This record gives sequence, structure tokens and C-alpha cells, in this order.
Amino acid sequence: MTLDVTCPVAEMQRAATRARDWLLNVAAPLWAGRGRTASGLFAERMTLSGVPDATYFRTFVQARHIFSFIEAGKIGWTGPWRALVGETVDTLLTKARRADGFFVHRLTGDAAHLDGRADLYDQAFILLALAKAGEALDRPTLFDEAERLLDLLQAEWAHPLGGFTEGELVDPSVRRQNPHMHLFEAFIALAEASKRQRFMDAAVTIGMLCKAHFIDSETGALLEYFKDDWTPADGLAGRIVEPGHCLEWAWLFETLALFGWADSPGISDHLTHFARSTGICARRRVTINEVLTDGTTHNGNARLWPQTERTKAAVARYRRLGSEEEASEAAAAAAGLDLYLDVVMPGLWRDKLTPEGGWIDELAPGSSLYHISCAYGELARIAL
Repeated sequence: MTLDVTCPVAEMQRAATRARDWLLNVAAPLWAGRGRTASGLFAERMTLSGVPDATYFRTFVQARHIFSFIEAGKIGWTGPWRALVGETVDTLLTKARRADGFFVHRLTGDAAHLDGRADLYDQAFILLALAKAGEALDRPTLFDEAERLLDLLQAEWAHPLGGFTEGELVDPSVRRQNPHMHLFEAFIALAEASKRQRFMDAAVTIGMLCKAHFIDSETGALLEYFKDDWTPADGLAGRIVEPGHCLEWAWLFETLALFGWADSPGISDHLTHFARSTGICARRRVTINEVLTDGTTHNGNARLWPQTERTKAAVARYRRLGSEEEASEAAAAAAGLDLYLDVVMPGLWRDKLTPEGGWIDELAPGSSLYHISCAYGELARIAL
């Protein structure tokens, strides 16, 4: 009698095939059409029956859509992704920029300024979009645009104790790792696409900032909130850890390791261990929102995006280690993400799973397509 033993690598490959099919044949056609504005903007969000909401359009979501459609194009979508991406890039460059060079927070459907404040998180995603579009569309002038925005960030928002201030949206008394993580992502992407040393130097600087200040030395957990001098915030806030962010940073350090940064694998190992040992709900089999540094649950809800970061980290680590453990983790993470995509209209998703296993009723946020497409792109490249 032949034993029916599931091979983790084969299971991961099957997950990759499902992921590619969903992104190319279901999600990309839906989001390319529904809610697309005459001004060149993608839908911000949709009802679960597929009706787009046109109340506002955040610039970072537009940048994320640029990323998503380039990912779809890279793994085989034959739709007009180059035209869509090029139009949205040009809309952002011509309509979403202020006179001082920063990009605004929100636009109307006509691409007029709706909220003219500038935020570090938004600028990070503009940089990422410029990196990906500059490479995919063979437009090196977009790398020049990225350099101009980096000039501005360094001149206006550089902090004397490392990193950047966050602009005009958030409480300036609290410093956060999150926008710096996305700057790290953008600088790595810009270095890879443009081959310009300045961007790699910027990426390494952020990596060193993370190693020195963001990671709790006792537990290996990634902290979220800090005081001005990068010491942990007072009280409970200074002990909050988001397992999804641990895994997202781990994926980024796995990427930086490909460029030869020797510290990267060890940092990834510590972050991954903490996230997996404290942040995965055994009953729901998903990654939860928040724990504390002692490993206790702080917020047991489970958003969609941590499932994608769990997937990305596992795939990147499988690429480095080639182990069945990482293949099995990638397949398990993809299965967790599948729960969120089980909706009436394929190509949309739920965003928030409660501790009891129910769903919070809300529109499908377009911002999540970036997370899904990045995870599914990583998976698909394993199978190609």
C-alpha cells in the first residue's frame, strides 16, 4: 500500500498555481476596469458586490496599484497593464504633487487635491511606484524623479537622531517604524531597478536603523512606537509588536541579503521566529494583529495583510534555505490568505477576521491588492 504523504514543496507549488490564476484571471481584470476614473486613477475601494466608492483617492493607494499591476504583468497578465500604469504614474506626477515637491495625501476622482497634507508613508509609496514603473516601463527619468523626492526628504524631514520625521498627518511626538519600513522597501527596489548606489546606501542606512533601534534586544521582536530618541514609547505602546510587520521586515532583510548585506539572514531569523512563535492563531490558522513583547495577545483580530507577509517571508526563506519547513509554512500562509478571498464576487476580499471567526462588514480596500499581489508574485516566481 502506498502512503498518501503530502509533499510540502508540491503543496507550495499548488498554492503558487492558484495564486497566479487568481491574480491574472480574476483580480487584475476586475480592478483594471471597475472604478477606473477618466483622470487615470484606480478604485480606492469597492463594496463586496463590486460597486466602487469614489469618495476619495489616497495617493499611496494609487502607488500601490501601480505596483500591483506591474507584478501582474511580470508574471503573465496580458491585459493593458503598461498603459494603465503609465497613465497613473503621469497623473500622480502632474496632479498629485505640491509646489514644494511633496505629494499630497488625497485626491478627488478628477485628480484635484482633496487633502493637501504631506505624509512620509505616502512619499515612501511614491518612491516604490517610481522604482517599479521606471524599470517596467523602461523610463529611467522616473529614477530621477525619485532622486528629487529623496533630496527633498533629506533636506526637509531628516531627523538628527536617524530616520525621518513623518510630515503633517500624524502626531509628531510618536515615532514609528512603519513608514521607515516602506522607505526601506522603496530604496531596495530603487537600487535594484536603477543600479544607483545612492539608493542602496539609503537602504542600508534604514536597515542599520532597524537593527539598532526597532528590534527589542531581549526578545528579537520588532517594536512599533518610539520616543524622539528612538527609545521605546512609554507604557504599553512601547511593548506592542505586530507579527505581520516582523515578517515584512524579515522578507525585506531576505531581499537585502541578496545584495550581500551580511547581517540580513540573522535578523530575518530572529524576526521570523518571534512572529511564528507568538503571532499565529492555531485555531484560525492565521496571523493576528498584535502581541506584546512577552508574547501575550494584545489584539486578536487578524487583518488580511499579515497573511501576505507570512507568505512572503516563507517564500523568501525557502529561496535561501530550500527547506521543507519553509515550503510548508508558505503553503499554510497561502491557505490562511484564501479565507479572505472567499467572497461572492471573485477578485474582492474581506479585510478583518475577528477572534470569534466572523468578518467585520466593510468595503474591500484597494490598498490590499498591493499586499496580495506582492505575496502572489513571490509565490508565482517559485513555480515559473
